[in-house]
Formats: sequence, C-alpha cells, structure tokens
Amino acid sequence: MDFSYTEKEEAFRNELRTWLEANLPEGWLDGTYPYPALDKENEAFLRDWQRKLSEGGWAGISWPVEYGGRGATLLEEVIYAQEMARVNAPPVVNFIGTAMVGPTLLQIGTEYQKKKYVPKILNGEEIWCQGYSEPNAGSDLAALQTKAVKQGDKWVINGQKIWTSVAHLADKCFLLARTDNTGKKHEGITAFLIDMHQPGVEVRPIRQINDNCEFNEVFFNDAIAYDVDVVGEVGQGWKVGLILLSHERVGVAGNVFNLQKVFDDLCEMAKTLKKNGRPLIEDQLVRQKLLGFRARTRALLLNYYRHLTNTIRNGRPGPESSMDKLAWSELGKEMLGFGVSLQGAKGTLWKEDAAVSPDWHVTYLRSLAYSIEGGTSEIQKNIVAERILGLPKDIKH
Repeated sequence: MDFSYTEKEEAFRNELRTWLEANLPEGWLDGTYPYPALDKENEAFLRDWQRKLSEGGWAGISWPVEYGGRGATLLEEVIYAQEMARVNAPPVVNFIGTAMVGPTLLQIGTEYQKKKYVPKILNGEEIWCQGYSEPNAGSDLAALQTKAVKQGDKWVINGQKIWTSVAHLADKCFLLARTDNTGKKHEGITAFLIDMHQPGVEVRPIRQINDNCEFNEVFFNDAIAYDVDVVGEVGQGWKVGLILLSHERVGVAGNVFNLQKVFDDLCEMAKTLKKNGRPLIEDQLVRQKLLGFRARTRALLLNYYRHLTNTIRNGRPGPESSMDKLAWSELGKEMLGFGVSLQGAKGTLWKEDAAVSPDWHVTYLRSLAYSIEGGTSEIQKNIVAERILGLPKDIKH
C-alpha cells in the first residue's frame, strides 16, 4: 500500500479545505453551531447547504464535468470523505440523489431522464429518496410486493415501503416495484422515477429513539408513473437496482474516517471529565479501553486502505467492503456507547442537560442502526464467509 498522495491530489485537498473554511456556517468549526437533524425544521438550511456545495463544485464530485461534477478519481473521493469527516461537515440532504440516483441515470438513463432530473439533483432543487425496503422485504429485497400495473402510457402503483431515508423531505423517489409475478422472484421487477408530491403518495415519518425522524413509511395508493420514467427495461429492475447500489463505492469511507474523529473526541472527553478530582484519562481502565479503540480504529483504517488499493488495481470494488462495513458498524456502536458510560450518571441526561455535547447522545442512539442499515451485520458475515473465506452457503429449507 502506498499512503502518499500526488501533488495534484494534495492540491485537491487544499482547495477543499480553503472552500470549507470560507463556506461552513459561522461557529461551525468551533462547535457552537448545532448539528442539524434531517428534519423539516432544518430543511431550508439543508437545501441551502446542498445548493452552496453545488455552486462551489463540491456536490457529486465524481460526476462527469459536463454534468456539473469534477470527474473526481476514487482517491479524490476518499480525500473528500476525509476532509468532510475532519470538520464534521453538515449532512448532504440529497446524498441519495448525488451518490446513487444521478450516477445511475448518467450511466443507463434516457436522454429525457438526464435532461429532466440530473441538473436539479446537484443543486438540491429536487431531493431524492430510495424506495427499496418493505415490511416483509428488507434484506431479502427480491421478496418485495409493491405492484405496478400498466394502463396505457402510465403505471398505477400500490404498496408500501419502509425505512425510507429522507422521504419526508423528498420530491422524487427511485422506486422498485413488481410488474410481473410469473418468473423467479428476482425477475419481474421494474425501476421507476416517482413524483412524491402526487395525491397517491403518503409519507409517515418514523420517530426514532434519538427523537429524530429521518426514516419513513411510504404508502402508494394508485400512485402514477409514466413509461418515460421507467429506468432501464421493464422487468429488469433487479439489475438496475444493483447498478444504483454499485455507486456507493466510497460510502464506507466517510464512516471509517468518522470513527477516527470519534476516537479523538473520546480522548478529549476523558481529559475533560473527572472522577474524584482527577481526569478520567489518568484512570488505568479508561486508558486500556482507549488503547484498544486506538488499535482497532487504526486496523480498520489500514484494512480499508488495503481494500481501496485492490479496488484501484481491479477497477471495481470486491466483497472486502463487507469487512469494512461490518467492522465500523460494530466498533462505532461500542465506541459511542463507551462515551456515554464515561459520563457516569450524567450520561442519562438529554440534550442541553448533557455533561458534554448534546450531539453525543443523539449520535449514540442513532448508532444502534449501524448494524442494520446498508446490510445487516449478519448479512455481511455471510458475505465474508462465502465470498472471501470460501465457506459453504447457508442451508435453506
């Protein structure tokens, strides 16, 4: 592995750092600006930040230059993730649009779809969500039951989606629906682009344990999509869906780098909080725990770099990304939980009464989803076992 960056890559990093220093909200870098939740209350701020990123050329950086991107290399995307994690930048509200839907349309969309949707994705004029999971089709996505029935030049859609990120803010949805039940379950699925503001779409936010509502239930009751909004071919939605997911190629990177910052924050917390008049950092058990986290976060980072090197060499990501996802999701929950326990009895207090930053508790409670979303830890273990270690598949009854 080569950990050095080229002169061009370092120039890219410096350009981004300069832009962030000039454009982050006042008080952001010193921690006095509260981290915004993905909710209606912060919608104006989130859309404005998305627009600002777009105008600065920092939204969809891997997109082709002719479509508003930078044509960034994989390493430049990694640098971008590093720098955004370093400053704990505001969330990109249209992350599904810029990281997944837009690149998919650029790859296999029609000219009509590119002209209609792509320009509005980068600047946040249209926020996108992704209609995949259903109450009985989560990890087994091919079991989805939302149906689309053709009527003339349109499709009538009925069904339910769940755990739909930012659907409460979304203008459009990249939806998978069943259009044929006669073949195998992976067949007969079609990908649609759906207007979320039509009468046949109902969004019900799901209030989470951390009091935020970034996930939603979405109900489709005779909702309409048109032939021009079918992505790929009818009945080939499974393949289209996999193409969309393949564009998450550096999705893990931001989480890996965020854990490095979590470790630094843990150390600062241990230096600040005291027990019997002494900083917790002087406690032997605390130091041992922090040392263990230091070793594990460093191992996670080095493993990620090793897998990144293989991706660069092979031109595509391999199953090793499941190792990264499994490691950061489990380690992230453990580290954030340890941060709460360090606060002792005050760790039970909420928001403005918290012993340290109120964002810590919100993030800890949010971390309980790490091992579920994006493929459960159980699914990741199966992938590692079967595709990396070569073990036999589970016996299915």
